[in-house]
Amino acid sequence: MYNIVWLIPLLPLIGFIFLGLVGKKLKSESLIGTIGSATVGISFLIAFLMFLKMLSTPLEAPVIVNVYKWISAGYFSINIAYQIDQLSILYTMIVTGVGFLIHIYSIGYMHGDRGFFRFFAYLNLFIFMMLNLVLANNFLLTFLGWEGVGLSSYLLIGFWYDRKFQGIRIIWTGHAANKAFIMNRIGDFGFLIAMFMIFVNFGTLEYTELHNILVSNTISYQYSSAIGIITILLFLAATGKSAQIPLAVWLPDAMAGPTPVSALIHAATMVTAGIFLVARNSLLFALAPSTMNVIAVIGISTAFFAATIGTVQNGIKKVLAYSTVSQLGFMFAALGVGAYTAAVFHVMMHAFFKGLLFLGAGSVMHGMHNEEDIKKMGGLQKYMPITYKTFYVASLAIAGIPLFAGFFSKDEIMWQTYNHGSAIAWFVLALSAFMTAFYMFRLVNLVFHKEERFDHKHIHPHESPKTMTIPLIILSVLSALGGFLGIPYILGFWFSHNPNFLDNFLEPVFKDANVVLGFSENHQLGGSEYLFMLISVTIALFSIWTAYKWYYYDDKWSVPRKLVLKFKGIYKLLWNKYFVDEVYFTTIVDPLITSSREGLWKFFDVKIIDGLVNGLASITTFFGNQVRKIQTGFAQTYAIVMLAGAIILISWLFFGL
Repeated sequence: MYNIVWLIPLLPLIGFIFLGLVGKKLKSESLIGTIGSATVGISFLIAFLMFLKMLSTPLEAPVIVNVYKWISAGYFSINIAYQIDQLSILYTMIVTGVGFLIHIYSIGYMHGDRGFFRFFAYLNLFIFMMLNLVLANNFLLTFLGWEGVGLSSYLLIGFWYDRKFQGIRIIWTGHAANKAFIMNRIGDFGFLIAMFMIFVNFGTLEYTELHNILVSNTISYQYSSAIGIITILLFLAATGKSAQIPLAVWLPDAMAGPTPVSALIHAATMVTAGIFLVARNSLLFALAPSTMNVIAVIGISTAFFAATIGTVQNGIKKVLAYSTVSQLGFMFAALGVGAYTAAVFHVMMHAFFKGLLFLGAGSVMHGMHNEEDIKKMGGLQKYMPITYKTFYVASLAIAGIPLFAGFFSKDEIMWQTYNHGSAIAWFVLALSAFMTAFYMFRLVNLVFHKEERFDHKHIHPHESPKTMTIPLIILSVLSALGGFLGIPYILGFWFSHNPNFLDNFLEPVFKDANVVLGFSENHQLGGSEYLFMLISVTIALFSIWTAYKWYYYDDKWSVPRKLVLKFKGIYKLLWNKYFVDEVYFTTIVDPLITSSREGLWKFFDVKIIDGLVNGLASITTFFGNQVRKIQTGFAQTYAIVMLAGAIILISWLFFGL
């Protein structure tokens, strides 16, 4: 069964090639959508069957499927090979499962678009690259997928290249695509250097070989400076792809793309690639405690940083974009304290509820003629009942309300952060969780409740077609029930010795890292964990109550208005996203552009390079003009010159020797 794993990435590739070559000739949108969706759907079925086999016969070691020899040069040899284990198959099901629903949704959302076939071709290309990233058994093939999703995101973010988009010095959607592409190159540089160092220090780029080397030499490699540098460089790559401080500024502007792109790339798949990279190399990171501390600090800081910005944004997708950055911070906080399973658990739950939120936002924009300002909405509950109900479920999930998906995964991260980190780290994440629940229900109230604030003459809200609402319903069920895959021990111990399915399922992947970190597999009941869970739920409920009090019961929004007037400086800081973009432009972008224009172009290129080339040409022309004077056209002159030359030659022969 595992030997056909190559079919999983191959099918989306076939869909991309077919739609890219002949999609324009296909007149039926439903046919194009069916082909694009079916390739991903069949890949999901294959992955799901492998998952079922893995449940019946658990894998203690990864299964490697070699497809063909890719590169062989001297001592270096690498294959196109896929690694089947619990982590890769889980990520594969997330990518293909959520990706399939987004493909179905796109059939309705992109209806009538002139680039309909091109959009589905790009989606298939993205899925193909993402599957190579998560299934690869070596760093180089992962890097191929890593760069591939960067290219695909560039194509999808700038899909509507002729549309304007408001951002910091961003006018067209193509500018937003450029920003995402360039910012990710910074992280990719770290990935490249890390690969070079891994091969130099360990002689391999294959995950299993590297893991075995580390297991057999754990003591000698512990606290190694080389491992510290390698892990920092890999985390730099993860920082770029997963939008963490200081490389987080690209993701909010990536909302310039169509909403299905936001759901696929920036909620469910691409932005979680950084979490996958760290989780895949869990043992390597466990041997670098300093890097783990850096990851935890960056993750916690990003969670708080983005959550504060999200509380004041008015674009429906902008709020969700900063929410994504914040939730990714939670995942990295978990990775930083060694809670790898909790991070992967939140990746899955986030794919469900954040994918649903983005698709719900797309449904709202579809019914509101592409209006995105939440202050120009209101009262949409009666016009879009399915969108409203599913969006509400996702909001409860991300807020951490029992027993929705986010309650289990977020609470697990916060507890592990306190248990293996510090009380300060937990407190910062608790504040971030408070703001998460607040801005989500601020969004719910301003979009769906109370008075209608849109122009009835030009906007006529309506529910989306079934191709869009059916994926919403499926994701809402997953957002409501998905958390039961990771029931914490303190809630489910009376049903089972270890009720946490996901923890048991991923245990073979992370067991060696847990040994190095000194984490015990023995679960104990403690009142403190119940207490922190209760505090977490209280925070979420109080935050939701605050959002309702300010934006539902108060028609004038008097409290938030008074706060804005009282704290103008803080509001301006949050509204302008801490001026991070402006700082980057002032300190990096503008100096580079100025030095490139004035120094490299106008001086070095024009005066030095062009001056040298033009100078040689002028010298050649000058001597040519002088020599040309010999050619007078008079035979007498030629005779005199020949005679003079003969005299000089004879004189040299007789007197020069």
